[in-house]
Amino acid sequence: MQPVVAELLSLLAEVAPRLARISAFIAAGVFAANVAVAFGLVRYVAGLAGWLTRPANLPNEVGTAILTTAASTTAGYATLAEYRESGLLDDRATLVAVVINTFFGFVQHVFTYYVPVMIPILGTEVGVVYVSARAGIALAITITGVALGGLFLSERNVDRAALADVDAGGPEDDDRGPRERVRDAAEKSWSTLRRIVPRLAVVYVVVIGLVTNYDVDSLTSVAEPITGVLGLPGEAVPVIAVYTLDTTAGAVTIAGTEPGTFTTRTAVATLLIGGILSFAVSTFRRSIPFQYGIWGAEFGTKVIAVNTALKLLFISLTVALLLAPVW
Repeated sequence: MQPVVAELLSLLAEVAPRLARISAFIAAGVFAANVAVAFGLVRYVAGLAGWLTRPANLPNEVGTAILTTAASTTAGYATLAEYRESGLLDDRATLVAVVINTFFGFVQHVFTYYVPVMIPILGTEVGVVYVSARAGIALAITITGVALGGLFLSERNVDRAALADVDAGGPEDDDRGPRERVRDAAEKSWSTLRRIVPRLAVVYVVVIGLVTNYDVDSLTSVAEPITGVLGLPGEAVPVIAVYTLDTTAGAVTIAGTEPGTFTTRTAVATLLIGGILSFAVSTFRRSIPFQYGIWGAEFGTKVIAVNTALKLLFISLTVALLLAPVW
């Protein structure tokens, strides 16, 4: 019993400084991000929305929903649902608007999760490349939506007379005072830290324990035929497996591997492959309840199918580019 306790204490002593440093970065970053969102900083990014809706043959009012999405995904989708239910947009136009929404839905997560959480865990180089890749994927999907709107939408898909029946407010309706906004940002930050930090501690202990007590090379060698084809090390398999279930834990797992195991390109490609596989989990855990709640089962299924297909396509293309042997 004593050797086990001593070994556990040794692991905790090794984990504690790293966990404390990353937790401090995450706490500061998440709080700053939530304050920025509360004071409307993200809205300036969404000012580009009007430049996208017009080429997509969508009314300017759809830009309000896109702007709202950058501040609140739920509010943005609810605004689009209001446009659809009022008859302003038909199903085809609504699907195009949902696709265009992708990048702006991603924007808030850049400030509230990817920059303050993922980059400190992954390190500056890998973290920045990974976040840039995710942003590029989201932007490519949005541009695809604009192109689809330009090709397949016309006045037949939009009933501007229905605007009189629409009552959809945007983020400008937020009448909270500065003190209340900061307090709400602190509460959201504390909620995020309570969820993430204990999970980080558990994963760090498990990862360092495995590296310390087991021959990782032998554990991952069985996957070498598959990872070898992709140009990934065998250690990519446990990273992908963990990332499939939890993105933050997957990032911690890859950060805990021996230096030199992954290059920047293979590390980012491994995380993106984990993202492909995680769609099955996230679809049942989050997408189906959320989309069905917004749109109903029939149209919600269409939204999930379109979103998933485009994400799989562009993530796969990004992975292929990262692993291409020509550069």
